[in-house]
Amino acid sequence: MKPDALLYPTPKGLFCEVGQFYVDPVQPVDRALITHGHADHARSGHGHVLATRETLDIMRIRYGEDFCNSEQVAALGEKLVINGATVSFHPAGHVLGSAQIAVEAQGTRIVVSGDYKRRRDPTCLPFEPVACDVFITEATFGLPVFHHPDDRLEVAKVLTSLRQFPERAHLVGAYALGKAQRVIALLREAGHEAPIYIHGALVKLCDYYQSQGYDLGDLRPATLVGHDRQVFAGAIVIGPPSAFADKWARRFPDPVSIFASGWMLVRQRAKQRGVELPMIISDHCDWPELTRTILEIAPGQVWVTHGREEALVRWCELQGIAARPLHLVGYDDEGE
Repeated sequence: MKPDALLYPTPKGLFCEVGQFYVDPVQPVDRALITHGHADHARSGHGHVLATRETLDIMRIRYGEDFCNSEQVAALGEKLVINGATVSFHPAGHVLGSAQIAVEAQGTRIVVSGDYKRRRDPTCLPFEPVACDVFITEATFGLPVFHHPDDRLEVAKVLTSLRQFPERAHLVGAYALGKAQRVIALLREAGHEAPIYIHGALVKLCDYYQSQGYDLGDLRPATLVGHDRQVFAGAIVIGPPSAFADKWARRFPDPVSIFASGWMLVRQRAKQRGVELPMIISDHCDWPELTRTILEIAPGQVWVTHGREEALVRWCELQGIAARPLHLVGYDDEGE
């Protein structure tokens, strides 16, 4: 079977005609296979959802019990037959529960990687390379300029600032799913045992990570009710980036503004956000990791989506690998 006949883009998302299902659809559909719980990939309102147990749990936390009509757990590595297609889920290393989805029919296999990264992450399973005829890769940081530094060095910058400015609260902007929990875990690994204060928007997901065996240490609510402002002096406070645009962030004593994102490598982005201490930690691959992954998997074709598609397509062509952009719409960088 030609790959284009097995899986192809539609206005609703990637569609498998043989299996009569969509992968990460951007509109409600009868049958959806979901790679992970970020809102640009996991939407509510589908008839039937197939995903890992953790992704289903996360969708329930974010959207409520009735996020879909029915659901089914996909165990990692297990092959499931949906009409005439065989599918299997494999770790993507992006956030807790994230998975690549392999779709097979008539001797052709396409792997939809969703969002993925190759860095070690103490809060999720590592990426697992899967042999395939076509590898569909994101390209969020798909330009040669993106070489992200070691996560441990970025964490060390924050801890150094804490020692230098013990009178200032250190406010870290980090997305609620995946990034916040990863930053907390990295801080703990670096020896930061003090209480970390979290915005209310992070509580349910942090509680869920803890329930799944990921020890995030002493987490406390970042509220001033019943507290003196000075409680937060020399403390780390973590909240979603949106919270830093309102008066919540101004309640803390002389705050150091920090944002955890791969985009912090771009100085202009940090300046636009008023970030004092950029923390370059990404839940996506940088350029060397993208290219290394493609060489490691060695697919016959590469399809590139949501990101800097043209540069990665050109790189593949120079390596003798057939490649093309998918131009999917409806996906953003919520995980950054």
